[in-house]
Amino acid sequence: MNLRQALTKARDTLVKSNVDDASLEGEILLRYLLAIDRAGLFSDLDRELSPRQKKEFAGLLERRLSGEPAAYITGHREFYGLDFEVDQHVLIPRSDTELLVELALKTARSHNMTKIADIGTGCGAIAISLAVHLPGAVLYATDISPEALEVARDNLKKHGVADRVILLRGDLLEPLEKPVDMIVANLPYVKEADLPPNGYEPRQALDGGEDGLDQIKRLGRQAGGKLNMGGYLLLEIGQGQAEMVVDILCKAFSAAAIEVHKDLAGIERAVSLRLT
Repeated sequence: MNLRQALTKARDTLVKSNVDDASLEGEILLRYLLAIDRAGLFSDLDRELSPRQKKEFAGLLERRLSGEPAAYITGHREFYGLDFEVDQHVLIPRSDTELLVELALKTARSHNMTKIADIGTGCGAIAISLAVHLPGAVLYATDISPEALEVARDNLKKHGVADRVILLRGDLLEPLEKPVDMIVANLPYVKEADLPPNGYEPRQALDGGEDGLDQIKRLGRQAGGKLNMGGYLLLEIGQGQAEMVVDILCKAFSAAAIEVHKDLAGIERAVSLRLT
């Protein structure tokens, strides 16, 4: 079996099991097995797999078919053009969250914001992406999970921003000792009833309670004393949650400018608030 045949087999196998992005998933697993990049894979599609490699590739496909995410199998996930190490202690970064990073970068550059907090940082994807693109900023990345912070610490070192991203353990905004210019948060927003019964990702990183908004409500109550005047709060939200989140923020902040932002698919995916 050569690499071309292996890719075809992986795609067909994953498609039959209704795995999204089957072609890409198969490619990721094969590149991981061979420890090569995309260019190396597609420049040598006639290369033959050894019997051992065929067996190992079949094993990787079985793990994916069992429901284990490819990011956990490979230990890596790309986000905002950067490679992040991940494991089962952290949520796998999604492309949906790149809108939040874009908003944060645009806002920070427009208003010269240099003190930013990423709440519930997980593997550090948001904080590190901002640090890489905002060389003059200092970031505070909080998480309640010590295991998640260890993953984030490894990623800080990998991307050379450990001197500008300060990791803080604690619940939401509680670890922040001083107000910041901007708070960015991708908090759990999945309704408890919609959580997968046997999911691989950490439940506390997904569970938003009965209506999916428990953590956002708590953050809203805490944020007032943690933002400088004129500061921004940026939140990722789930589909259909915009109206409820705006209502929560309006009640928490009597004087604030609030805006809902849509992604490229037209889905309301983020909410921004500015203290006025």
